Amino acid sequence: MRQTWSNKLTYLLTVAGATIGFGCTWRFPYLVGENGGGAYVLLFCVAMIILGIPMILVENIIGRRSSTNSLDAFLVDKKDGTKINKFWKIVGFLGLIGSFGILAYYMVLGGWVMTYIANIATLNFDLSNVDLVTKSYTQNFYQQQIQNNPLVVGFYTLIFVVINWYILKKGIIEGIEKFVKFLMPLLFICLLIVVIANLNLEGASEGIKFYLGVDFTKLTPKLFIDVLGQVFFALSLGFGVMITLSSHLNKNENLIQTATITGIINTIIAVVAGFMIFPAIFTAGLEPTSGPKLVFETLPIAFANIPFANIFAIIFFTILMVAALTTSITLYQVIISVVQDKFKLNTTKSTTITLLTVFIFGNLPSILAYGPWSEILILNRNIFDAFDWISANVFFVATALFCAIYVGWVLKDDAIYEIKQGSNAKPWLIKLWFYYVKYFLPIIISVILIAGLSTF
Repeated sequence: MRQTWSNKLTYLLTVAGATIGFGCTWRFPYLVGENGGGAYVLLFCVAMIILGIPMILVENIIGRRSSTNSLDAFLVDKKDGTKINKFWKIVGFLGLIGSFGILAYYMVLGGWVMTYIANIATLNFDLSNVDLVTKSYTQNFYQQQIQNNPLVVGFYTLIFVVINWYILKKGIIEGIEKFVKFLMPLLFICLLIVVIANLNLEGASEGIKFYLGVDFTKLTPKLFIDVLGQVFFALSLGFGVMITLSSHLNKNENLIQTATITGIINTIIAVVAGFMIFPAIFTAGLEPTSGPKLVFETLPIAFANIPFANIFAIIFFTILMVAALTTSITLYQVIISVVQDKFKLNTTKSTTITLLTVFIFGNLPSILAYGPWSEILILNRNIFDAFDWISANVFFVATALFCAIYVGWVLKDDAIYEIKQGSNAKPWLIKLWFYYVKYFLPIIISVILIAGLSTF
């Protein structure tokens, strides 16, 4: 008998944890900074409506209907006994490969964050002296402790992996569900503390103006496509995460409601996360356009302008770590569920095998990509960046595309039947969603896939 979530709130907290990771707290803010602020935020909110929520519902239907792992979910017979073509199992494999790809470098990012926390706490990276904390100071720390110190990063990455292992070996209910109930409130509390502190800074108004002010000249088709791609990352779409988590839902849950709430929560948290960063950046007179290094090199300078800088920096990086943890445990669970079902292993063995395999073949190469293996290039990128680019631009988007086609063209009436279970939505609304998924969503996702591949 497959375990089911204790209640809807627990499921929503877990899904929120899965989606509120580095996509919200690291990737979203630096993309906003690179793309002119409010224009990106506005399009992100629009993209969540036209792509995010419909796709969450697609994956929820596949998962709950099958009540199995993300690999076998595509082979469950239809209600009338019709067999599903075994070709569709490939979609499950794409999701598994994509999950491995993101975990390969994602856990290393977790190691980076823990490195910052440890060094700030021991004052080895002291942010309390505004005159000392310059761009060269933060850059030197990043280069010495992150880019050129694989041993230290490897140590903290291993710690982060072990924390994941401890939670996951306890299973869905005693592990993921139990810890999410603690981790998500902790994340929200820390988030509010940093946001309130930043909004009281002298230059906060300028940061807010940049962050929320929309420059309509920046609203271009390319920007919109880029934002649509970010929605995949932000909502863990195409990872198999939503399929795996929703496979533990009972038939009484309203899938439309849960998908909508998930999209809204993710959007709110992503937008709120910006208030942790841009007021501080503008108060310190810094540029928000430093890209992926915004959080690791630029933001520490901004924290130096805040009273109790080290304390607030530790709280901020704790937010990143908790957000990363709530996402990584659900990503791992995608693979663990397959290993457990296919090889009939208990939870502890499945967890150990999964995490050890990802660490050896994914985490270690990503760590070494900034050290001894820095000259090894894949698609003109180092190993770390290659895992990121291939997962985000190929596997996730392709998996989502096939999921939409699977629901619209293969499941058909079965998908409509599944969505009706536990729902009181009007039949016309369900039909409208179905035809949107069947005809329009594949076109939108195909455009994103082509745009992503063009960056090669």
